[in-house]
Amino acid sequence: MPEQSTLERAKEDAREGKSASTQAGEFVREEMHHIREGKDGARSSKQAIAIGLSKARRAGVHLDAPKGASAETRRKASQDEAASHRTGRKRSASRSRATSRALKREGHGAATKRALSKQAKSTAKRRGPAARSNSAKRAARTRARGR
Repeated sequence: MPEQSTLERAKEDAREGKSASTQAGEFVREEMHHIREGKDGARSSKQAIAIGLSKARRAGVHLDAPKGASAETRRKASQDEAASHRTGRKRSASRSRATSRALKREGHGAATKRALSKQAKSTAKRRGPAARSNSAKRAARTRARGR
């Protein structure tokens, strides 16, 4: 279950009309913090991001399933989306405990600055030059003006 502060930040982003990926970013950020403090673990940065996105979908952020993903990943995304509509259900304590223990056993290097930088660079490399240029221009437009 995401922390209350994360849910509030995501809701604020939604109220401000920000994109679903921006709202989901709050959950990914929280997951990175959890991994760094040893609450969770992940085998890779990609898995850590996937856990954060799953939490976002379950919290009600309307994220589309990844386009080039496998059928299994798309099914998981729609399953998370469906779970967001079922509220007030009591979670199984033993299942929850098992999940927490399994995640704790995983490594904590997936959320390091170096690992995240490597992940971002490899993902950016797979996009075309035009897409990279557009996102750089978008970043420049939204950058604080008075610098």
